[in-house]
Amino acid sequence: MSKKKSRPIVAIVGRPNVGKSTLFNVLAGEKISIVEDTPGVTRDRIYADCSWLNYEFTLIDTGGIEPDSKDIILSQMREQAQLAIDMADVIMFMVDLKQGLVDQDGKVADMLRRSRKPVVLVVNKADRPIRDMPDVYEFYNLGIGDPYPISSVNRTGIGDLLDAVCEHFPQGDGEEEEDDAVKVAIVGKPNVGKSSIINRLIGENRVIVSDIAGTTRDAIDTRVRHDGRDYVLIDTAGVRRKNKIKANLERFMLVRTVGAVERADITILVIDASEGITEQDAKIAGIAHERGKAVIVAVNKWDLIVKDNKTVKQFTDKIRSVLSFLAYAEIIFISAETGQRMGKIYDEIDLVHANQTMRIQTGVLNEIIQEACMLQQPPTDKGRMLRILYATQVGVKPPTFVLFVNNRELMHFSYQRYIENRLREAFGFRGTPLRFIIRERKNEK
Repeated sequence: MSKKKSRPIVAIVGRPNVGKSTLFNVLAGEKISIVEDTPGVTRDRIYADCSWLNYEFTLIDTGGIEPDSKDIILSQMREQAQLAIDMADVIMFMVDLKQGLVDQDGKVADMLRRSRKPVVLVVNKADRPIRDMPDVYEFYNLGIGDPYPISSVNRTGIGDLLDAVCEHFPQGDGEEEEDDAVKVAIVGKPNVGKSSIINRLIGENRVIVSDIAGTTRDAIDTRVRHDGRDYVLIDTAGVRRKNKIKANLERFMLVRTVGAVERADITILVIDASEGITEQDAKIAGIAHERGKAVIVAVNKWDLIVKDNKTVKQFTDKIRSVLSFLAYAEIIFISAETGQRMGKIYDEIDLVHANQTMRIQTGVLNEIIQEACMLQQPPTDKGRMLRILYATQVGVKPPTFVLFVNNRELMHFSYQRYIENRLREAFGFRGTPLRFIIRERKNEK
């Protein structure tokens, strides 16, 4: 079975106004990091999938520092740096040529240097490369390697910077453990019971559950063996509750979630039954969906709910409504406190893992699709009708299919959804998204 490597994670760290978001937008290829800070108007995209030469990686803008005072900036920069250290494969540390080397840069550089993580020093606003070089040399004093002068606005120096970043990416085919251990990310808002669930799944109190400010620690990966099978539980319960600014807290939580989901095969989204499904839950679910990960929704604290014979259905309908893009997700009602249905989580993980690694024989796949086309006529336009000439499965995690058609423009989203539904009726695929690649083949013989 082919292994799918997770993309390396590159995080951008730096003081306010050094140009992190501008560089993020340039590398992401579109303006997706919102500069205006209007709450609730639009979701600030904090991550993007990027490619450079033959490399693909996930870029994260750790952002979100509020420039109230130097003390607060420094504490939040440390928070940012710690976040990057916890989860990134490579850290881009951005400084400002025009402001020069400042005390805060030095203190964060100390943290990054001690972390032993690869750090690439980015000197932004070097708009005149030759004349600016003497000022760039000052940043050697940070002691974290060669400074790379760039101009985010003018888009200069970025190729050399990306070459340096990609040199630090892991080489080879991935770790051996990817062969058989099922990687499961436990995600959700703070205080929904993620650590308690992991403790139950492990069978011992290895993850500290505490609300005391400052007790949270780096994200932890725990290897567990259950019924002869290996699992890696990826915990995201590392948001520091001492952070006073709620928007930052949410941002840090989402950044951690991106890092955990990227490395996982399956995402368990934990929802607090007493709160119900929220917009924040939907944001977290969206991260897993966009990255093509299988999803199990675990409704925790179910023991606190007063129930009748309609409660489960009503709760399920509400989840399906808010997470309409996750129609394939499995839903389970549990209580980490009492242990209610906790044993079923491993069963759900196994079921979903089997579905996301399922391979369909090409002959059977084409039979199902041709039958679907006979039952519902494909779209037509100006006398031309869509024809699906051939289909084949090219990957798993998630199951990925290439459809060869006579005209790509005729493959409407609604018809693709119809084909997906027919495949789900035939093969199940519970818990996993499906991915379709549409290719045009001019020769219709």
